[in-house]
Amino acid sequence: MVSSNKLDEKKMKKSIRAFKTLRIILKVVVYTFLILWAIVVLFPFYFMVITSFKDFATYAYTSTEIYITYPTFDNYISAWVDVDMIGYLMNTLVFALVTTSIMLVVSILAAFAFARLEFRGKNLVFTLFLAMMMIPNELVIITNFVTITNSGLTNSYTGLILPSVLSVFYIYLLRQNFMQVPDSLYYAAKVDGLSDMNYLIKVLIPLSKPTIITIIILKLIECWNSYVWPRLITSEVEGQKSYFLVSNAIEAMRNSGFGKSNMPAMMSAVVIVSIPLLLLFAIFRNQIMSGVVRTGTKG
Repeated sequence: MVSSNKLDEKKMKKSIRAFKTLRIILKVVVYTFLILWAIVVLFPFYFMVITSFKDFATYAYTSTEIYITYPTFDNYISAWVDVDMIGYLMNTLVFALVTTSIMLVVSILAAFAFARLEFRGKNLVFTLFLAMMMIPNELVIITNFVTITNSGLTNSYTGLILPSVLSVFYIYLLRQNFMQVPDSLYYAAKVDGLSDMNYLIKVLIPLSKPTIITIIILKLIECWNSYVWPRLITSEVEGQKSYFLVSNAIEAMRNSGFGKSNMPAMMSAVVIVSIPLLLLFAIFRNQIMSGVVRTGTKG
């Protein structure tokens, strides 16, 4: 009986060791795959950065090398001085901040109306809102272009901003977040004499802070990377203020002498444009993840 128990104990220990060994092997395989995938994803950005520190003569002979022997900052100086990068960055900053602010106000009010207020046809209107997400973006751009052009708003901040202040997806995201707040909290606030607007400002918005921060960051990134719409309604007019954004500016650089023949200088401009977004994500990455998790979890 004793020997039988010892035999069972040995088998159990072997099974435990085999299980631990299998877990270690699986972890090694998974982390190896993740490291290789990270290298594949990050390599283009790494190559862009090292190319930006090469002078034109070096790049002509060592364009495929993945290391730098003699780095130079001349390309970054050219991007700031020769291309007026500051002007393009300021245009993009104004466009991104104003558009995000207006969009946030519109989305919060619309989401609150769909989540808490009762009015005739609410479900029908919300269904139509969701159906708008099925419309191809090209059709919306054509309609917006005709409207903005006929209104004489081309080459202006107003023309850039107006078509971007409504986002059905963000309204839907906030509505789902507002609906997670218990109804009892809303009724208790009404009993205490809070108006709907005060309830929104003092209760819903603080509780939905992670999601709101996520929306702000995603919208800022969307505005910063916007290309098609600004390209349609902005143009370089001599003697007038340029409303080109950084995406338009990079395209103009690529087609000009600055970037067409001098790839390191072009890469330096791209690095400058990418840095604000990388910093934004690095600073607020925890809020982004918590906002997404909170929105996707019921209760």
